[in-house]
Amino acid sequence: MDESSVRAVGWARSLPMNTGPKAARDWARQHLETLEWTRDTPQTVHDVLLTVSELVTNAHVHAHSTARLVLTWDGQCLHVAVHDDDTTLPTPREPSHDRPGGRGMFLVDALADDWEARSCPTGKSVTACFRPAEAAGDAR
Repeated sequence: MDESSVRAVGWARSLPMNTGPKAARDWARQHLETLEWTRDTPQTVHDVLLTVSELVTNAHVHAHSTARLVLTWDGQCLHVAVHDDDTTLPTPREPSHDRPGGRGMFLVDALADDWEARSCPTGKSVTACFRPAEAAGDAR
């Protein structure tokens, strides 16, 4: 096999609206343990779990949709993707004391190494990328 080939491992779970973000975090934590991140990079794990919670909450609250959560580890980046049924793309907003909420994508922007949102024919997909501290070359 060509060494430049991409080899990835991934997991997927559908989270209906009656499923809280805790179930998503618990599920994601189990898979992060298989990568040994809970032992080796606990701050990155914390950031991933908070992002999972925010993205699943956004799908439920703003899109009124089931959240389809996919984690993919490609050896360099953990891609945390959540698909929902709303085509409206999210944008980070500065926190405000004048309105509740609105901090989810601001947090994702601060926590993830990179993120993007893409429209799809059946909604949108928001993907955040996390590199463990040693892969990113810094101590986050």
